[in-house]
Amino acid sequence: MLYSTDLTHHERQAVTKLLLGELDKLGHDPAQLEFAEKRAANGRERVNHGRRLRDSYALGTTEREESDRLLVAVESLQSLLDAFIVACTSSLGN
Repeated sequence: MLYSTDLTHHERQAVTKLLLGELDKLGHDPAQLEFAEKRAANGRERVNHGRRLRDSYALGTTEREESDRLLVAVESLQSLLDAFIVACTSSLGN
């Protein structure tokens, strides 16, 4: 859902809040941390790819605007995943 460019800012915040609650429940399991770390590495590649793609479009074009919206969604997901990893690491005493 968070990859969707159709979400309003309020809807994105609501979904993120629900996800954080669910992630908190999983945050005490080392296997979940390992899974999240693998996904985070993949996510960082997506963010970088999204930036390169966005930068390939001229300013002011519809393609650039759509790429900007998508990049915001991908960066939001990555931030959420990074926050989860930090929370897991601190709860496991790492």
